[in-house]
Amino acid sequence: MAATIDMTTMFKDFMGAVPFDTNVFKDAIKNSASLSEQFAGVALTAAGKNADVWTKWTNDTLTKMSEMSQTKIDPADYAKFMTDFASVQAEVAVENIAAFAEITKKAQMDAVDLMTTVGKGFGEEATAAAK
Repeated sequence: MAATIDMTTMFKDFMGAVPFDTNVFKDAIKNSASLSEQFAGVALTAAGKNADVWTKWTNDTLTKMSEMSQTKIDPADYAKFMTDFASVQAEVAVENIAAFAEITKKAQMDAVDLMTTVGKGFGEEATAAAK
């Protein structure tokens, strides 16, 4: 009958025979966690700003809609209100879409800056390791 191989002992012996610095792994995990935190910050900031724009847009629209719910004597007043409402909403939509574009642009620039910083850091680490 074959004897059962003790894998724990085998891996301990193997890892003991192959010298390597575990601090490299710890540093890599710390750097990865820090990078993830920074990217999450960029994403969450952009999401918060988007939510603010949506909330304001929704509140403004609901306010205008409540004006429409008020009774009007002349049916033409309803038509005028709807025309005005559609015109204002078209203008507001353009403004809000521009606001979303600015938020996206800022988030993109922040992400590029972050990646550039990370790239420089990797280059410096690689140079130091090569020396």
